[in-house]
Amino acid sequence: MMSSNERPWLASYPPGVPAQIDVDEYKSIAQVLETACDRFRHRPAFSNMGKVLSYDDIDLLSRRFASYLLNDLKLKKGDRVAIMLPNVLQYPVALFGTLRAGLTVVNTNPMYTARELRHQLHDAGASAIVVLDNFASVLAEVLDDTPCKHVITTGLGDLLSFPKSAIVNFVVRKVKKLVPPYSISRAVRFNEALAAGARAPLPKVEIGHEDIAFLQYTGGTTGVAKGAMLTHRNMVANMQQSSAWLQSAFREGEEVIITAIPLYHIFALTANGLVFMKIGGMNYLITNPRDMAGFVKELARAPFTAMTGVNTLFNGLLNTPGFNKLDFSRFKFTMGGGMAVQRVVADRWKKVTGVTLVEAYGLTETSPAACVNPLDLKEYNGSIGLPIPSTDASIQDDDGKQLAVGETGELCLRGPQVMRGYWQRPEETAKVLTPDGWLHTGDIAKMDEKGYFYIVDRKKDMILVSGFNVYPNEIEDVIAQCPGVLEVAAVGVPDEKSGEAVKIVVVKKDPNLTAEMLKAHSRANLTGYKLPKYIEFRDSLPKTNVGKILRRELRDPPGKPVT
Repeated sequence: MMSSNERPWLASYPPGVPAQIDVDEYKSIAQVLETACDRFRHRPAFSNMGKVLSYDDIDLLSRRFASYLLNDLKLKKGDRVAIMLPNVLQYPVALFGTLRAGLTVVNTNPMYTARELRHQLHDAGASAIVVLDNFASVLAEVLDDTPCKHVITTGLGDLLSFPKSAIVNFVVRKVKKLVPPYSISRAVRFNEALAAGARAPLPKVEIGHEDIAFLQYTGGTTGVAKGAMLTHRNMVANMQQSSAWLQSAFREGEEVIITAIPLYHIFALTANGLVFMKIGGMNYLITNPRDMAGFVKELARAPFTAMTGVNTLFNGLLNTPGFNKLDFSRFKFTMGGGMAVQRVVADRWKKVTGVTLVEAYGLTETSPAACVNPLDLKEYNGSIGLPIPSTDASIQDDDGKQLAVGETGELCLRGPQVMRGYWQRPEETAKVLTPDGWLHTGDIAKMDEKGYFYIVDRKKDMILVSGFNVYPNEIEDVIAQCPGVLEVAAVGVPDEKSGEAVKIVVVKKDPNLTAEMLKAHSRANLTGYKLPKYIEFRDSLPKTNVGKILRRELRDPPGKPVT
């Protein structure tokens, strides 16, 4: 552990937040779930499409699913189960059932291509998969070329009440035609699996801290996706750390959090699905947050108190008619993560909702929370906040030397939430994890005298213009403040004179916005070498399913220079 003078953030900790958490209070996620179900049995746990599952329902259904996996499929402790579902009620049932059975969850993006899905199932050695009908055709294409022996399929409406369940499934299949034809002869329906699981008791499985809870895949943008091994200790620690940070703002058993980020993503998985489960809150699941008009209608029906999201999600809501008319009287907490929050978005969010957009920072490799701003923050401050309890943070140079306050270097983290390593990739693990426990994040950051950390940019996204470092986050933050800009992304492109040059890709809010207007705004706010040399307008920006902008898809071709 670092010395006290190397941890100035402790003096800035919110009242009541401990410097350390008790990692040993719970031995597994399953124990946290069972405790929550005992305490909040009749409280709502998850809601979707008008159907609410109580903690009692989650306890019963996840127990049945666990029983099916162990008794019928004969899976053994440590076997991997892939879950390929969006935010529907089947997800928490499958998630908690798999974990209670002592198995390892492999969260799988439903938008994967056949190539990506084949790689992940092979790499993880998945024995079983739960998949939504809408995406089963992709699975059918690669299934015979994977180790996956068991397939459980489900329709969007399967856990809704009758007749809505039948109506939803009919509309999805026959009216909207969202289910491409597929044939998987050995597939079992999700509800049939639950019925089978009810016929036998759940065997006792001893689950401990060192058992792997998740293989959470990451890093696909720079090569082959790697599975971060997140143990029950990692995940329990992050639940303890996060709930200690949030305790002053939330009342147990009374909170409703809007869960629009997919639960298969580590941010929503822990921050929403697990942390709010631990405190007896309700997750209000949004299945398709890209339908912004539909999203706003859902928000009008939900007595929400909290929301998590990424910058693009918040920006999208702010630009959707009707959002500013919602009832925000119970709303008290917004957390942004996954990508940099832009000041112009944070300022407008506060103006419309009355709630400060609190920025947080984490990685798949840290389960994910590592730094969070205090919840009583009055205004957006551009910082990712302070290291959460039991977490050390350090700014280091390329030789691993700790840098002084205000100096820029790589952000490194250490704590009980840091992954064990990458699944079956010791060389990749050694590149990011040091023997004394420091995780090298690949993010360029600095720390101020009060211990607040500021992300400058990703190492791989940094643009080198004539020897000067240019950070896309800074460019994007400036351009986003130009009237008429809806969204912007900045990337580096090859340039004969300067090595690299800045290119911006802009989505217009005002159709009258021109490149000349953007050039003038840039000249007024950026030094010469940071000015965009290329400006491109598009109708939309490429994004991941979570809403992160895919900068790599914007680098070529650069187009004609505008300066």
